[in-house]
Amino acid sequence: MVNLPYGHSILAIKGDLPANLCVEPDNGLRLYTLEEALIYASPTYFEKDEVSARTCLSMVKNASDIIRPLLETGATTRAGRVAGAFRNVGRAELADEIINTMKEFGYKVAEVDPFSSQPRQSFVREISPYALRLREMWSKMRLQVIANFPQPAASAVDSNIYIRDIDEKYGEDAYHSLSIEGYQVSKDLIEKVKSGDWRPDENDKEHKRALVARGYYQAFVAVKESIGKILEGKNAGQIAEDDHWTWYRQMWMPFVTAGILKAPDLIGYRKSQVYIRGSQHIPLNPDAITDTMPVFFDLLKTEPDPRVRAVLGHFIFVFIHPYMDGNGRIGRFLLNTMLASGGYPWIVIPLDLRNEYMAALEKASVLGDISDFTKLIASQIN
Repeated sequence: MVNLPYGHSILAIKGDLPANLCVEPDNGLRLYTLEEALIYASPTYFEKDEVSARTCLSMVKNASDIIRPLLETGATTRAGRVAGAFRNVGRAELADEIINTMKEFGYKVAEVDPFSSQPRQSFVREISPYALRLREMWSKMRLQVIANFPQPAASAVDSNIYIRDIDEKYGEDAYHSLSIEGYQVSKDLIEKVKSGDWRPDENDKEHKRALVARGYYQAFVAVKESIGKILEGKNAGQIAEDDHWTWYRQMWMPFVTAGILKAPDLIGYRKSQVYIRGSQHIPLNPDAITDTMPVFFDLLKTEPDPRVRAVLGHFIFVFIHPYMDGNGRIGRFLLNTMLASGGYPWIVIPLDLRNEYMAALEKASVLGDISDFTKLIASQIN
């Protein structure tokens, strides 16, 4: 056995290779086809890695490549398990075809659902496996959010009072949000750049910090405008989709003004791979971002529960990590924008909870468990 980082390992097992091997083009790895991988997967795979299993089941185009190896080996137990898995994800036509075809050739198959959770109609025809996985994550995690977050306020929200309360929290919010990202900003600097009483000076040691703080303020103003639209009754997910580019551009606009960045640098999602220091989670590759961001906003627009929109809006955004920098700040802006759609107050994640906050995001990203993150956000609701 070969031990790997983060408690992982590789165990070499001697066994028969499947009839149809895929050769991965970049590294020459010999792999199972998707269909044969589902057939030979152990029963625990469907319990331990439910999101991946559901994603793979949704990618199968037809039953023929599943049925062929089952018939060749007479694998009735595996046939029953795969058929049960397809039925669980809402693909009853494939389940029936597997059972009926095996029966035609004289095999008796007992269908068994290998998932530990209840059946979910999760099958959506997506081209991208990344998009499929995103929908599966949302479907699973939304239940954890609802179970661990207080119900939204029933009373109507006065938009003027709400915006005034947000303004009162700006200094505290900017200090903690920027500090979480590692910027050493003072509350005096935050107030100075907010008032406009600053002049970019390349020789000033606080030059970059001042630009970051000013960008945060400009993005904050843009987010307030978005919240105003939501309080008027507009769809929160649609507003986020329409306005998130403005938030991002305003966040970095002072760097353009100072000549550090160019205007084209603020257009589009990242084109390079990024990594998160100290995390097992690797953000999606650049090609996957174009597949997943439309799905992300579609989920926000169609999600009926503001608690889910808020918690998963933040988490899924940083899970994708669509920008080279600024993802955490935009994620927290998304969190508060979606909270406003449910009448919840603007919340601040304090710096002294940074370790718990990052650990909860890590747990959700790596283990698929959003409960700790949900509870942490809920604990900041006054």
